[in-house]
Amino acid sequence: MALDVLSVGPLYQGPDLNRIRMTAEPSKLPAFLLKSSVPSKTKLTTIETKRIMSVLDETIYKAELATLLSYAASRSEGLEGMLGEDVMEAVREHEDLCQAFLYKVSCLQEEERQLQEEEEFEDETWFRDRLLSIQLRKSHFLPLRQQIRESTRNVLRLLLSNPQGAKLLQMQRLGRSAEAQTFIDSLMELRGFLFEKLLTSPMEAREKAQFIQDITKRNKRNQEVIDALENELAESMKTRDAEVEKENFVIQELKNHLHQVLRFSENSLLRTKQESEKQQKADYRASQKKYKVETEIENWIQKYDIEMGEKQDEYEELDIIHKEEKAQLEELKQRYNALVEEFAQIREEREIISKKKMEAEQELTRMMRAATLIQAVWKGYLVRSMLKSRRKRGKGKGKDKEKGKGKGKGKK
Repeated sequence: MALDVLSVGPLYQGPDLNRIRMTAEPSKLPAFLLKSSVPSKTKLTTIETKRIMSVLDETIYKAELATLLSYAASRSEGLEGMLGEDVMEAVREHEDLCQAFLYKVSCLQEEERQLQEEEEFEDETWFRDRLLSIQLRKSHFLPLRQQIRESTRNVLRLLLSNPQGAKLLQMQRLGRSAEAQTFIDSLMELRGFLFEKLLTSPMEAREKAQFIQDITKRNKRNQEVIDALENELAESMKTRDAEVEKENFVIQELKNHLHQVLRFSENSLLRTKQESEKQQKADYRASQKKYKVETEIENWIQKYDIEMGEKQDEYEELDIIHKEEKAQLEELKQRYNALVEEFAQIREEREIISKKKMEAEQELTRMMRAATLIQAVWKGYLVRSMLKSRRKRGKGKGKDKEKGKGKGKGKK
């Protein structure tokens, strides 16, 4: 309904063009872009631009009033003294038309929903007839929509003929729905955009577009460098993680192997003890073989000592390898930390260089503008000097002619 209001013709005398807000609004761009984005002009100077803004302000004003009609109808007793009986009567009639329209629309939507649910269970011909019937009933809404448009125009005419009442109704912003407020905010945002557009000259628009394009290209190049460094860092971290994972796997294998060696040694010792005990028992039963048994026991003990010595040497070698690999891992960590610090330093240097380059570009722009101003002043001075010299020459020639005429008369 608010959109239909925008098509309504002028219902009251528009505001004075000189009283419209024609000053530039603060920009929301970053500080380093303000110089190139803010238009050189702060006020509208041509009658055409002022008329455009006047039409848009009138539209926003009407939309604000139209979106508060439902609120006014619900608060008719409190607002009747401020708006007047004729206005409130028109508002109530308008609200009745809107409610009737919404009721019919909701009924049709409910019927369409039920029809969609019954689509699979009903005959196709019957379903098509019902659908055509709904479409036909929708076409009957056109006269009611036209009545709502005319009612909106009528209410707005009455409100605009009562500026004080319209102003009081406009102040009831809390009564506006969230959707309507979003619509009004969008119109205000459009007004700001259009106002800035009208203030910007074609040359400023081209300069702004070129500046944004240059900034975009520069940012793209910087982003490419950053992406390359990040990819290089990611690749280094990936390689380091792979090496660390490999080292961890080797260490785990060594631990498992060492655990198996210790377990095998314990089992061997246990078996040796068990066999020794059995042998001792057998030797005890056969004392005649005592010497032989003792010799065999001594041999078993020596064999055990030799095997344990070999296992101990192997364990020490594995421990040395583990320490060396741990040192290599620590060295890799130090290299990684050095790479991280170097990357941070490079990024900081690049930021400083970019900042200095931007400041130099801004300084060059200021110098170019100053040079242009100086050239314009100098050209004006030269033009004025030439005009003065021509005037002096013209006056000198006139005096010479008068002197010549005077001498001729004296001779006669």
